[in-house]
Amino acid sequence: MSDATIQLPTGAPGAQVLGIGAYRPRRVVTNDELSQVMDTNDEWIQTRVGIAERRWAGDGESLVEMSVAAGQQALDASGLTAAEVDLVIVASASLATQIPGAGPEVANRLGLGRPGAFDVNAGCAGFCYALSAAADAIRAGSARNALVVGAERLSDVTDQTDRSTAVIFADGAGAMVLGASDTPGVGPVVWGSDGDQRDAIAIPQGTEHITMAGQAVYRWATTKLTDVLQEAMDRAGVTAADIDVFAPHQANLRIIELMAKRLGLPESTVIARDIVQAGNTSSASVPLALAALQESGEAKTGDLCLVLGYGAGLTFAGQVLRMP
Repeated sequence: MSDATIQLPTGAPGAQVLGIGAYRPRRVVTNDELSQVMDTNDEWIQTRVGIAERRWAGDGESLVEMSVAAGQQALDASGLTAAEVDLVIVASASLATQIPGAGPEVANRLGLGRPGAFDVNAGCAGFCYALSAAADAIRAGSARNALVVGAERLSDVTDQTDRSTAVIFADGAGAMVLGASDTPGVGPVVWGSDGDQRDAIAIPQGTEHITMAGQAVYRWATTKLTDVLQEAMDRAGVTAADIDVFAPHQANLRIIELMAKRLGLPESTVIARDIVQAGNTSSASVPLALAALQESGEAKTGDLCLVLGYGAGLTFAGQVLRMP
């Protein structure tokens, strides 16, 4: 038996977000358009979930193509070259194929060389799971710079005549580039799952369309997840008064506003409401929301953000990060 000692690399003290990117499909689907094919109307939808319109992808807007567009924008914003990225993680719950995954193809299409590349499926929590995995890899020394993408084509797995789901789910891609940093810019993750409710959001075996027990998910999100957000702040060593931007998963406007109220966030805190124009884009929603706030100037470089992904599984993951 060999007595050789396995050597481990020394990682950076922390990881920071270097750039954010987004891709929104060209087609805008309004509530009035949906009312032509199902029993619904603009007032009913906006009152219950806060959505005025959403984007559905079309030809030339595959999940990989949207991921590449968002990833390129994030890479351009980061100031890194393609050769400097050594890890790619794509979070998605709507891949067209099980094998191969999207990560290697996205990396290849971006000309990133031969980075580590894999996919994550944690439903709507996927991006925050992937973000934490990338930050941990950088701290462990397994990577120096990472591209994290959240991308969905939920319109492919949604019954577009079912008002319980078609009014909610949408498509798009968001991305972040993370890099090694002496000063941590991504806080510790608080993640977990409540698998006893795994069927609350699902594509049942042998079927093609997503189903959701909306009231059960609403109760879970509004009763269980505020504590997750508080723990994420506690673990990062910050308080509600320190939070400049609150960008949780864009599932329901009422949930977002109730969480902000229960956390006691200051009136000055910018609250992401991307759901109004984008709908629920699952694992893409957090980076899309942050990209929109950055583009509008509401979120500024150095702002402290509190983010949370949650959904199918039921899974959740939250952390604090700084805007690039």
